[in-house]
Order: sequence, then structure tokens, then C-alpha cells
Amino acid sequence: MKAIYITEFGGPEVMKYVDLPEPVPAGSQVLLDVTAIGINYADTHQTENSYLSTQKLPLIPGMEVVGKMPDGSRVLALAATGGYCQKTLVNPKTVIALPDKVSDGQALAMMVQGSTAHMILKKMGQIKAGESVVIHAGAGGVGSVAIQLAKLWGAFVIAVTSSDEKKKLCMALGADVVVDANEADLTAALIKANNGKGVDLILEMVGGSTLDQSLEALAAFGRLVVYGMASRKAPKAIHPAALMPKSQSVIGFWLVNALADKELMAEVFMDLFGMIITGKLKPVIGSTYPLSKASDAHRDMLARKTVGKIVLDPAN
Repeated sequence: MKAIYITEFGGPEVMKYVDLPEPVPAGSQVLLDVTAIGINYADTHQTENSYLSTQKLPLIPGMEVVGKMPDGSRVLALAATGGYCQKTLVNPKTVIALPDKVSDGQALAMMVQGSTAHMILKKMGQIKAGESVVIHAGAGGVGSVAIQLAKLWGAFVIAVTSSDEKKKLCMALGADVVVDANEADLTAALIKANNGKGVDLILEMVGGSTLDQSLEALAAFGRLVVYGMASRKAPKAIHPAALMPKSQSVIGFWLVNALADKELMAEVFMDLFGMIITGKLKPVIGSTYPLSKASDAHRDMLARKTVGKIVLDPAN
């Protein structure tokens, strides 16, 4: 089978398109015939070994796939032996059956990014109708879903992004205001966008000064949910006592913890798929790259050239 294989950690240049033997099922595992592969920003950390969980070489990167089970059923799954390949092993008890009306790309957009958006808004951020929410990287995979969900749930949405094209996309998705990610005084820009008031909820995955300035824009009883660090730069240390005067919360989120709760995730996916089928949620499917060009997909993602869900086609 064809696969992306890495034998040393680094950037996109370490990703090699090679022929590998098909993985052999062990125990209850089954072999999945992969029809579409999703890319997440976390994959760029995985190849560098800068992800939350330590990686081991050699490896096939990636984790989310759509494919066909041995019985022919179509499923969304987390790959046990890597996702950037034509065949992978999965646990049949954890795969998610896909409704016919949900496309491969739509399903992949929900596996990590859609479920992350849902979880950080509802469970972690406890969003309520009438509250204001800042969504960094609004045109990205998580951001493009989060904008739509936040609007559906009655929030005033402030999207943050970096180009005119992405600003237009955020507005089309329902954002009430769009702020330029390159604003010199991001704190002031966020407060201005919220009609001169602090913000109730902030979804933050950039890190560095973006997190620092976002925290300064948080209202009393505000929540800032951290779910990534795309800049690879750590923010300033946050002292718990500094959060007390305004009763603020800084919350960390890693989807791996949620995926361990099968009942919770079943509810999340049922909710997301239902909204897709009824047309309330429209996942943004960005570019599709051949599997052989996975390194180009990573370069474009790191350079902020991508929007929405990025997909790999294992047939090429």
C-alpha cells in the first residue's frame, strides 16, 4: 500500500511517500480500506514530535479517516496504525457509522475539528445565548465550525483571521465582526469589536502574544479555552491570583480526553451530523491534496494558506 512515512522528526520535508506492507490485524482489530484522510493542525506537531503525546519513530502520521469496513459499511474512524495511508487498522467498536447524507469531507471535518468546536463551546466554555465569543483562526477547521455553532446557539461572534479572503469567509459563515489577527493592539481591537466591553468567551489556539492579549480582553466571569499553540510560542505565565479580581477562568482542552468518553462523543456526533443533514451546519471543505503531496498540504497549512477542512485522497 502507499503511505506517508517518517523516519526522522522535522517539518514537511521529512514526510516520504512510500510503499509499505499492509498492516496485519491483531485481536479485535480489522483492516479498513481508506477512502479519504483528514489533516489537522496537530499533525504538523506530530511530525515534529512537539505534540502533547510523545511520538515514536518510524511512524505514519495522521489519525482520522473515512473508509470501508470488511463488510462494506462506510465509517468514520481513528486510525490505530496511522492515517496517511491506503489501509489502516481500526477497532470496530469505536468506528462511527456514517449517514448516507454526510459526505466523506463533511465527516472528516467533524471527527476532530467539529467535535473540538462543539466541546469547547458547550462543555468547556458553557456558552449561553447573548454572550460574546472570540474565535481565533476563524477560517480554519475548528474556527469555521465554531462560528456557525456559536451563532446557532445565540452568541455574538467575533472572528479573528489574517487575510481579506478569510475575513469574507468568516462573515459568510455568520460572524458579526471580523478582527485582523495582525492588529498591533489586539486587546483593544477585540474590546472595540465587542462594543467597548470585555468578551465572555475566547477560543484560543495560537499561543504567544495572541493568548496574552486575548486574556486582557476577557470580561468578568469570562472564560478563555486554550486548545492549541500554533505559533509554537508559549504565552506569559498566568498566575491564578491574577484571575480572581474578575472571576475569570483559563481552561485547557485536549480532545483525546473527550474521545475516551464514548457516550459523550456519540451525543456530540449525533448532534453534529443532524445539523449537517438539516442544513444548519455547513462544513467548509478546503483543498483536497493527493496523498503523495501531503507534505505540500502541511506547508500550506503552516503558511496559513488553507481554509476549512483539508483532505488527502489516498488514491493518488
